[in-house]
Amino acid sequence: MTDDSRRDKDTRRQTPVTIIDIARMANVSKKTVSRVINESPLVREETREIVKQIIKETGFTPNPQARALAFRRSFLIGLVYDNPSPQYVVNMQRGILDALDETSFQLVLRPCDRADANYRERVESFVVQHKPFGLILTPSVSEDDELAEMLRERNCAYVRIASVEIDKPDLIIRTHDAQGAELAARHLAQLGHKRIGHIHGPNTFRSTHERLAGFTKGLADFGLTLDPDLTIEGAYTFDSGVQCATTLLHKQDRPTAIFAGNDEMAVGVYVAARKAGLQIPQDLSIVGFDDTPISSRIWPPMTTVRSPIRDVGRAAARRLIQVDGGSAAQPPGAFALELIVRESTEAL
Repeated sequence: MTDDSRRDKDTRRQTPVTIIDIARMANVSKKTVSRVINESPLVREETREIVKQIIKETGFTPNPQARALAFRRSFLIGLVYDNPSPQYVVNMQRGILDALDETSFQLVLRPCDRADANYRERVESFVVQHKPFGLILTPSVSEDDELAEMLRERNCAYVRIASVEIDKPDLIIRTHDAQGAELAARHLAQLGHKRIGHIHGPNTFRSTHERLAGFTKGLADFGLTLDPDLTIEGAYTFDSGVQCATTLLHKQDRPTAIFAGNDEMAVGVYVAARKAGLQIPQDLSIVGFDDTPISSRIWPPMTTVRSPIRDVGRAAARRLIQVDGGSAAQPPGAFALELIVRESTEAL
C-alpha cells in the first residue's frame, strides 16, 4: 500500500461519509441515493442493491435532521385515533410498525376525542408544531371531512381508514364491515336463531351503520328482521357491553343470541350472561367482531368476525410513505373478512 493510499484510507476513517460520497461511489445521483434511503419504488432493483451495499460497507448513517430540512418535514408518521378499543389500537400500531421497519420513519401516537369541540384545532396544532410526514386516520376520526380538508390546506399527507369510499381512492384504505356483519347474521340464522339481539357501536361511527346494515341484510336473506327492541347502542367498550347485554337479557322475551359490534363488547356480554345465570352457548349464543386475542382465550372461545386490523395498518403506512412515489391500488378483496366459528354459538 502506498503512502497516498494509506492517507486516503486514514482520511476516510476520520471524515464522516456523506450522501454525496455514496452517490459518487455508486456512480448515481444524490437524488437516487436519497430515494434508496427513503425506500422509494422509483429505483431499479439492481441500483438499489448497489447503493445499499455501499451504505453497509461504509457505515453511512443518514442525518435525520438534514433529511428533515431537505424535505421540509420530519420523518414522523402520526396515528390519529379516537377508538375506545385498546386492542384495535394495538393491532393497528403493529401493522404500521411492520411497514416502517427498516425505514427511517418513526411512529407517534396522537389520541383524541372527537366529541371535544376543539379536537380539530388540537390535531392542527400537532401538525403545525411537529410537521409530520403524514397522518394515518382511523375511524371515526377518518370519517371527518372537515379534518381532512384542514390537512389538505396544511399540505399534510394523510391516509384514511374507513368502511366506505369517502375520499380519493389513493387516500383510502377501505374495510368491509358490512360484509363481516352479514356473515355473523347468516351464521346465527343457519343455527335456527330468530330472536337475535344486536349491540352496536356509537352512532357517530360509520362502521356502526355499515355493520348494522350488513347484519340486517344477512338476516333478511333468511326471512328474518332485526327487532328494534333488541337493538341497543354501546360504546365499543367492555363496560358498555355488560350494560347493554344486561338490559337485553332482562327483557321478558330475551334474545337467544347476541351479535356485538366488537369483541370488547362481546366479552361484556359473557359477563352479563353469567350474572344472569345463563350458560354459553346452551342458553345464549354470542358472536363478536374483530377476532382480537381475547376471543380465543375466553371460555368458551368466542365465535367472531376476523377483521385484518394489522394488515390494514400495514397497508395504510405503506401507502402513506409511498405518497410521493405513487402507490399500487389496493388489491381486490385484500381485506375481506371471515367468520371464525368457535364454541360460543350452537344450534337452537
